[in-house]
Amino acid sequence: MANLSDVAKKAGVSVATVSRFLNGSLSLPEARAQQIRDAVAELRYVPNPHARRLSRGRSDAVGLVVPDIAGPFFSHLVAAIEEEADRLDLGLVLHATLNRPAREMRYLDGLRMRHLDGMIFVTNRAADDTLLDAVSSCRNLVLLDEDVPGARVPKVFCDNEAGGRMAGAHLAAMGHRSVLFVGGIEEMISGRRRLRGFEQAMAEGSDGPVRIDRVRGTYTPETGREAGRRFLRMDPRPTAIFASSDEILIGLIEVLRDALVSIPGDVSILGFDDVGPLHLFSPPVTAIRQPVRDLGRSALGMLLETLKDDTGETASTEKLLPVTLVERASVAPPAGNAKRRSTGRT
Repeated sequence: MANLSDVAKKAGVSVATVSRFLNGSLSLPEARAQQIRDAVAELRYVPNPHARRLSRGRSDAVGLVVPDIAGPFFSHLVAAIEEEADRLDLGLVLHATLNRPAREMRYLDGLRMRHLDGMIFVTNRAADDTLLDAVSSCRNLVLLDEDVPGARVPKVFCDNEAGGRMAGAHLAAMGHRSVLFVGGIEEMISGRRRLRGFEQAMAEGSDGPVRIDRVRGTYTPETGREAGRRFLRMDPRPTAIFASSDEILIGLIEVLRDALVSIPGDVSILGFDDVGPLHLFSPPVTAIRQPVRDLGRSALGMLLETLKDDTGETASTEKLLPVTLVERASVAPPAGNAKRRSTGRT
């Protein structure tokens, strides 16, 4: 295959002239420009994109680090970012950490060594000092979905607290006063904010005492199963359960159905994420919907803004995207409570 030297020799110009002309950084008289075009055509020269990227100190690719790609939330998030990167003609390198700290460190090291131009980073665990130091030492990095507290980098989250308030207000309006909240450990910003908003709205929307029990855990089906087993042991049982992720919801419903618990006859269920096909469940599940596709697009857009700054200095900004309540059939007034309300459905 012909190279730049062959084209330069054929056109009677220097290699640097050919290189700068082809990458658009040099204007030439039309006659000289046509000589180069003719040489390129005759020799069937194809530019080497890797060489061009190396010469510019860029890879034209960004990384996306997620805990896994098996669950509905992360698979949809990856798809949204991949589609946006493709639209922008940008390479995307995907890494799944399996939520293991050592794998997170490995991929952050790759960014520090400039294997990629930038990175969108998603963790699904409580951050520690090691992760904070690693994230803080990276240039051109955006945190998505979950925080690493103290990291001065751009961040994109859904409005978790507003989502918790929507859930609490909805259950309180339907007459629920005893509720089980499932998921989210204190060290993770998503769970902490969802619980805070939920507690506030339940207290504000209720005309009497409110009881909120809690099962702490990660956003996994096993946390949902543990919550289901705990619910079955409770006496009296809560009249509603707020499962703070699709994954938790799946595990929870497995246990309740095996125990022949009726939804919403015996207990109302409300979820968070609404990425999985909750409308196909029996009954369809009411949920707080995260704007997953918008989260992905916003994170990539924010990352590209940081890449425009050659210094790599980026503001520690936090962007919150709105969530919505999608009402279906899994929430009803508690058994024996005739309280009803008229509402529109999303």
